[in-house]
Amino acid sequence: MDFERLFSQAADILQSHPPSVAGKIHLGTSRENRPIIGHRLGNGPAAISLIGGCHADEPVGPRMLNHLVSYLGALPSYDPLISDFDWWIVPHINPDGEARNRKWYRDTDRRYELLGYLEHVVRELPGDDIEFGFPEKNDDESSRSENRAIYDWWKEAGEFALHISFHGMGFAAGPWFLVEEAWRGKIDQLKLRCTDTVDTMNYQLHDVQRHGEKGFVRLDRGFCTRPDSKNMKKHFLERGDPETAAKFKPSSMETIRSFGGDPLTLVSEMPLFITPGVGVDLGPPDPMAEQWKSKIANWSVRARAENHDPDLADEIDQSDIRPMPVKDQMILQMAFLAAGIEAISR
Repeated sequence: MDFERLFSQAADILQSHPPSVAGKIHLGTSRENRPIIGHRLGNGPAAISLIGGCHADEPVGPRMLNHLVSYLGALPSYDPLISDFDWWIVPHINPDGEARNRKWYRDTDRRYELLGYLEHVVRELPGDDIEFGFPEKNDDESSRSENRAIYDWWKEAGEFALHISFHGMGFAAGPWFLVEEAWRGKIDQLKLRCTDTVDTMNYQLHDVQRHGEKGFVRLDRGFCTRPDSKNMKKHFLERGDPETAAKFKPSSMETIRSFGGDPLTLVSEMPLFITPGVGVDLGPPDPMAEQWKSKIANWSVRARAENHDPDLADEIDQSDIRPMPVKDQMILQMAFLAAGIEAISR
């Protein structure tokens, strides 16, 4: 079937060279007047939404989606990936954040350098977070222009069958997969597909036990329910922080489900840098995770100091932390996409 091709030919698909103008649509502009670009491809009955870049310090999802757009745009109209599906793809919803983070990364299929990342990485705080910034309702004009642009475009589709927001993590033990709560009883094959791919590529799944905090409910090693705005608000209210709680709006996943039907919504989480040992003792707290958190915080302070610590680069190089190749992250994102398509097809 068509999703099998995404499993078996992911590496070849990632050879499709972006940028592509296939199905290109100008959706609007960012706060700083950069274009928000979407791509509409395919003529099939099942609508699939894919977005990347909601968090500005997570560049791999947008890179993979640009490759995918180039690949899909070159297929003939009778190809099953075109005739069976209606693709709504926004490779990068956050071009302003992308521009700010360009100090530490360039487009590459290899890996990123940790010292540069620690020195220059920029991430939006709640209230500016695009993932949790979608309009509450049609007449909600308080959202960022980026959120409003894609929200208005999505409304043209009606119901979606599948939505994936491609995210990443700065540091983790390995890939982590977040799934729709309403589909938790229907994803056994999805979990098997992703786990097999992770094992084949000689990675370890990231594992964490958060007992429902912010909506994260552990389902299995490497798999968890996705967060939502209601649980985010609850978390900060319970911490006595109503100001932060009030800043959370619906996520892209909640927004897609608000349009009707029972879409499968997924979130991929790929680490830029692998911290070994995390998840061996789940906790909370996870002792190894806490050790890494403390060490990385120390490195970050030293990396941003006015006078560079001459020993920092050697200290990082001699540690067990290692960058995860960008190409491997993209292949695993493709596997997650393929497993999602298989799930809705079944």
